[in-house]
Amino acid sequence: MPAQDPLFADPPAAAAPGAPLAERLRPATLDEVVGQRHLLAAGRPLRVAFEAGRLPSMILWGPPGVGKTTLARLLAAATGAHFIVLSAVLAGVKDIREAVEQAEALRRAGRATVLFVDEVHRFNKAQQDAFLPHVEAGLFSFIGATTENPSFEVNAALLSRATVHVLQPLDDGDLAALLARAQAALPGPPVEPAAQERLIAFADGDGRRLINAWESVVASHRRAESITPERLESALGRLLRRGDKGGDVFYDTISALHKSVRGSNPDAALYWLARLLDAGMDPRYAARRIVRMASEEVGLADPRALRLALDAAEVYERLGSPEGELALAEAVTFLAMAPKSNAVYKAWGEVQALVRQEGTRPVPLHLRNAPTRLMKDIGHGAGYRYAHDEADAYAAGEHYLPEGLQDRRFYHPVPRGLELRIGERLDELRRLDLQARQQARDEGAKKNR
Repeated sequence: MPAQDPLFADPPAAAAPGAPLAERLRPATLDEVVGQRHLLAAGRPLRVAFEAGRLPSMILWGPPGVGKTTLARLLAAATGAHFIVLSAVLAGVKDIREAVEQAEALRRAGRATVLFVDEVHRFNKAQQDAFLPHVEAGLFSFIGATTENPSFEVNAALLSRATVHVLQPLDDGDLAALLARAQAALPGPPVEPAAQERLIAFADGDGRRLINAWESVVASHRRAESITPERLESALGRLLRRGDKGGDVFYDTISALHKSVRGSNPDAALYWLARLLDAGMDPRYAARRIVRMASEEVGLADPRALRLALDAAEVYERLGSPEGELALAEAVTFLAMAPKSNAVYKAWGEVQALVRQEGTRPVPLHLRNAPTRLMKDIGHGAGYRYAHDEADAYAAGEHYLPEGLQDRRFYHPVPRGLELRIGERLDELRRLDLQARQQARDEGAKKNR
């Protein structure tokens, strides 16, 4: 493949003068990278790999605009390896085959190769499998970049041959530093503090988005005395409202949606959902909040709510906007009308608080695993009653919590929806427990006479 082909090329020494500002500001050294200190600080994984000139295969997982491509380029440069780029959006098996052929030619010439696959999650199973024998043989160091959870989107076989590094969104301090670089490279009017706060909120952890926004602002208001929030609004328009994720209005509207669902008002819930989507909130974020509401507000009063919320999120992923938004509206309406229970939410919080504040209580002997003879001899599993062998598949009177917590109750079902029946069942099981324990005490008393 010709070296000038954009899919198979070493990174240029510097971006062309007419390139977008984000490309011109791409770091040339690791020390210029903004953010990702958990990976790049002294002694951290990527810093160690960089300094050692050793590049194992890896997956870089993180949101857009946080430096995945930049880190891959810098790591390749540190090892002196040829850098081959494949975009999973554009490439196919033919491109993979050509990349492999080029890597083989480079190896014969004594040069290492780094194969970088952007948006690797977009490759199907067959395409991802095509890398496996070459990664296994060490033909190239494989670096995949993804915005999606690799546990679900990357084949297990490929995942097992690569280290996953999680990249974080840039924080406000990182974005402020990046904005200062953008302003030095592309001077513009002074930015009022309130306007800078909104610009950083608009970026939402995405460095590329911040730099592109600054280019737009300068192009629109190069001769202004200063950049005010109003001028920012006029330069970015609807986009600015879409990015106001850190603002009070955004969180107030989310709060209104959540409380309308909790208050069983479908009309208000639909209204606030429409407001959020119209303001440009990512519908995927709305889907995540809807799933949270199903767990927190409905819970086991109607377990269908969680499944419906997850289905709505999947429908949106398949259809996108605007068709997929109807599924989100359907889920919100169902949640608003479903019976409500926060019993599991409260129980989980109580259990977490207890576990955090006290010491580690030992597992009762009868509940311990006993895979070896020695463990059986010292009492592991002794006296355990297999519930399926008991009447009604319930070992009445058995204890499952550690010593000192046997009678502790965390989960208290509400008298609504399915939890009404769950509560009745729990009451019956506890009655059987009391009866069995009283019977055991009576039998023990007889033996002691």
